[in-house]
Amino acid sequence: MSDLHFRPVTRTDIPDVVAMFADDGLGRGRETPDDLEPYYAAYERVAADPGQHVVVAERDGALVGVLQLSVIPGLSRRGATRSVIEAVRVHRDARGGGLGTQLIEWAVEESRRLGCTLVQLTSDRARTDAHRFYERLGFTASHVGFKLQL
Repeated sequence: MSDLHFRPVTRTDIPDVVAMFADDGLGRGRETPDDLEPYYAAYERVAADPGQHVVVAERDGALVGVLQLSVIPGLSRRGATRSVIEAVRVHRDARGGGLGTQLIEWAVEESRRLGCTLVQLTSDRARTDAHRFYERLGFTASHVGFKLQL
């Protein structure tokens, strides 16, 4: 099997990352891989924030996965620090080989290492396969999420 490793995202990774974001029905409607400037600006904000961890999975020099882990200190739950997993994507050519599991396991272990006591994530209602995947990894559908588009 090819060598797989995780590393922090770099600015030069942005085109490949955005391409993964846009490579599904939901992403095609909300991502703009032909206009990368907003993503570069967002990368600068994320890179400057020590609570943000965007990791890419790389195999044989190619990006095959990405996720963002946000660490949030809080007052509730006895002052618990929690993490939020967002923007999980596996390149279409790497799906079905366990990479998604490895990404989530990395995020959970990194959350523990950073002192988090809770890991949470949201998943679009339409991503029923993803819901089964997260449940298989021990996540429970415990809350109802709400969003307000601004």
